[in-house]
Amino acid sequence: MFFRNLVMFRFPIGLDFSQVAEQLPRATLKPVGPLEMSSRGFISPFGREETEQLHHAIGDWLWLTVGAQDKILPASAVADALEQKLAEIERNEGRRPGGRERKRMKDDLLHELLPKAFVKSSRCDVFLDLARGVAFVDTSSRKQGEYLMSDIRGLLGSFPAMPLNAEVAPRSVLTGWIAGEALPAGLSLGEQCQLEDPLAGGAIAKLDRQELVSDEINKHLDAGKQVTRLGLVVEDNISLVLGDDLVVRKLRFLDGALDKLEESDDDGRRAELDARFALQIGELGLLFDRLSDAFRISSAD
Repeated sequence: MFFRNLVMFRFPIGLDFSQVAEQLPRATLKPVGPLEMSSRGFISPFGREETEQLHHAIGDWLWLTVGAQDKILPASAVADALEQKLAEIERNEGRRPGGRERKRMKDDLLHELLPKAFVKSSRCDVFLDLARGVAFVDTSSRKQGEYLMSDIRGLLGSFPAMPLNAEVAPRSVLTGWIAGEALPAGLSLGEQCQLEDPLAGGAIAKLDRQELVSDEINKHLDAGKQVTRLGLVVEDNISLVLGDDLVVRKLRFLDGALDKLEESDDDGRRAELDARFALQIGELGLLFDRLSDAFRISSAD
């Protein structure tokens, strides 16, 4: 399991996680009930079949996983079933039910259809760097990241996690890098870029597999476009696309990093996941340090 995206949050260094092993069993994922639309709770990072180890830690890093079960009940299916019942009433009684009665009928249909709906299972992982005070969530959705922070808040009783706050405008920094400004040590340009006209409704240029220091790029910059997403490579070990919202997308661990896995002689799925966790936390910690320096990311203290 490798992270593919990152939404990051800051939290105060020094928070007490010493009781997390005792707290997790009370907040585990319960099967979604017959009349429920969804259910959320913590599961083992090693998979649903593992019921004893609900967290994993290496040094100052903690790995938690939230599982979810969601009923798949398309609104169109409910609407079709309701329309059939309305048509039946109109044929048999010669009347069309009013708004209040239609709402009651819709609620009755939901109670009838929910127990028969398919259930979709999903998971979302988070690495908590307790030394840096950073939460790395494997998602590109800020909303999903906020949900997971709320889950941890419910687990601990308090968890003051906040989205990253840059003291310099990320869009300005990203634009400067492809305009010729020096990148921080350890960072180099990738091959993807998105530029946007800052005016509402302005043009958007998406470039892929493209040399980013070129006459073509300069023409977009001369036209006033600004970089909103930029491909980067970190220490030749990971590649990513960084947005001006500081969300990391298309995260990939390159051969320079993956070669370290081949040095491990441990066998088995648990050992493999443990090795991948150890590899990722090392690279993600370095990535955050580079971004923190470049964008002057504030601490949560």
